[in-house]
This record gives sequence, structure tokens and C-alpha cells, in this order.
Amino acid sequence: MEYPLPIAQLIDSYMKLPGIGEKTATRLAFYTLDMPMQDVSDFAQALTNVKSKLHQCSICGNITEQDPCSICSNPSRDQTMIMVVEQPKDVMAFEDMGEYDGLYHVLHGVLSPMDGMGPEEINIKSLITRLQKQDQVKEIIIALNSTPEGESTAMYISKLIKPAGIKVTRLAAGLAVGSDIEYANSITLKRAVQGRTSL
Repeated sequence: MEYPLPIAQLIDSYMKLPGIGEKTATRLAFYTLDMPMQDVSDFAQALTNVKSKLHQCSICGNITEQDPCSICSNPSRDQTMIMVVEQPKDVMAFEDMGEYDGLYHVLHGVLSPMDGMGPEEINIKSLITRLQKQDQVKEIIIALNSTPEGESTAMYISKLIKPAGIKVTRLAAGLAVGSDIEYANSITLKRAVQGRTSL
């Protein structure tokens, strides 16, 4: 069936979102059609605000309305630790946890030659510049996903930083809570053993 042009365009727009197929996009488009006009206006304004009012922090690369961001400009944060993450949403996850009070550095990607993502395409150069300016940093915590790209990015960053005498650590990885040992692969088990902690 051919939809009227405004609906077809809205369906196409929703399909640009990750994980949204044609059926879900169609359902969302018709749901939007039934929304009160004020809700639609608020939704459109929220989309516009996200693009026009947010930018990257000039220090850490996190998304922010102010520059520097509230984390970088907070003197009560531990200035000796920087956690390197892939995306701004990773910062949000660690902040929601409430157990980390250091600083962050957002790469906005990982090394992936197949996708044209080299060291120049992600936020590594500014990390090195930052470490040269902030001599109080004692530890870099690499908190990247355990994918081949994440692993290679972690190794690359580690090789760049270690000569400066800064401690480079990574998050412990291993068995998830509630998982069965018999179903874990050998790499997961190896990391679980290596990352063991005292009780």
C-alpha cells in the first residue's frame, strides 16, 4: 500500500534509527499521527535541541551544554584518574553506578580499519595532549567493550601512554552475575581467573 507522502517520509525517518525496521517504523509513524499537536511539537523541539544545544566538551569529549562539562569542571572529582570510554552513553552508565569519581575521556569510536576508523578518526590525540598538560594524572582506566576493535584500541592507547610512566589498567572482565561456568567460553573463564578479587 502507498502511504500519503508525510507518513511515508516519517516512516523513512524512523527507519534511520538503529534497530527500527519497517513494521516498527510504521507503527511509530501512526502513533505519532495520533499524538496531540503539543506533544508532537515538544518531540520535534527535543530532537532539534539535541542537535543545536549539545556539543563536545573541549577537554574530555563528552556531550555537554557548557564547556568544559560539569565533570571536568568539578574540582571534587579525583584528578589523578581518567577512564577512557568509547561513547558518551558509557559515561552515563558509569555515573549512574555512582562508584567512580574520577575523570573521563570519550573516544567517539574505536579503531576499525575495515570501517575507515584509524587513530585520526577517534579522540586519541586529544587524550595524549591532555596527559601532557595534566601532570597529576597517575592512572588511565581503559573501559572499552571486549570486541576485537575494543581490544586493539586498548592495546594501541596503552602503547602510547606507558612510556610516560602513567599506570594503564583495564576493567576486570569475566563471568556475569547469574551465569553458569559450564556455558562460559575459555576467554571469559581466563579473564575471570585473572581478574579475581579477595573475599
